[in-house]
Amino acid sequence: MKVTVVGAGAVGASCAEYIAIKNFASEVVLVDIIDNFAEGKAMDLMQTATLNGFDTKITGSTNDYAKTAGSTVAVITSGIPRKPGMTREELIGINAGIVKSVSEQLIKHSPDVILIIVSNPMDTMTYLTHKTLDLPKNRIIGMGGALDSARFKYRLAEAMDCPSSDVDGMVIGGHSDKGMVPLTRLASRNRVRASEFLSEERLQKVLEDTKVGGATLTGMLGTSAWYAPGAAVSALVQSIVCDQHKMFPCSALLDGEYGLSNLCIGVPVLLGKNGIEKIVEIDLDEVEKEKLATSAEGVKATNALLNEIGAL
Repeated sequence: MKVTVVGAGAVGASCAEYIAIKNFASEVVLVDIIDNFAEGKAMDLMQTATLNGFDTKITGSTNDYAKTAGSTVAVITSGIPRKPGMTREELIGINAGIVKSVSEQLIKHSPDVILIIVSNPMDTMTYLTHKTLDLPKNRIIGMGGALDSARFKYRLAEAMDCPSSDVDGMVIGGHSDKGMVPLTRLASRNRVRASEFLSEERLQKVLEDTKVGGATLTGMLGTSAWYAPGAAVSALVQSIVCDQHKMFPCSALLDGEYGLSNLCIGVPVLLGKNGIEKIVEIDLDEVEKEKLATSAEGVKATNALLNEIGAL
């Protein structure tokens, strides 16, 4: 079983590494436009195989999509990374052309592939892929909510001073600092509401720290983060390839769910061998519904830029 990762930068290489280490794929193909870059990353990763105990074959390709033929899942990380002070929305002009071209090449060589979109602005790039390709909506998935939820759970564990394995929480909405909706009301520690352990003020601090999680790391690192995004992608890929039906918040094309249509936004989904097996509609209170609706308006505004730049 083959997985393709397009973009061999820090995020793409991290995706490939985590997928390989989990040992559920027979091959991971890294693709990049820079001569020998993907090949070099693949060689470096393969030299860890005996040390990390995996048998997954990792190969690299300089823009040769024929080598991706027969992929079960393909991950698109390509595009310029977010720079300090740059919003995800500002990336759209450059990344739209890249994602459109890459997705078309992947489908050409793997007609049945399931696509996971990581490139930013992620919800809009996922929407663009839906509009560009004639694919069932279950086969195009935006990664963002899984990453945002991992960051939310990190902040919850930090605030409650407890092991991360004790904590559960979910972030829905757009994958942007202003758009994401951490569901603090439903956050828990071993099925006990987090509000039993944390004050309203502390929970609000967790929420705000989660919403700026990506920007915080960008400011510290000088570029986008890569370890957590790579781990989030590998979890999604594994749930699909191994037909685990795990639930993750992902950017999905909605058709009436949550009262929203014709946009991609983060909602809980079940991931299995067909990609999105089901969109799960959870009961939101009025405040959460309002926040999700506001987030959707922000995503739609960014989507509108696709028409302005002629991407649709």
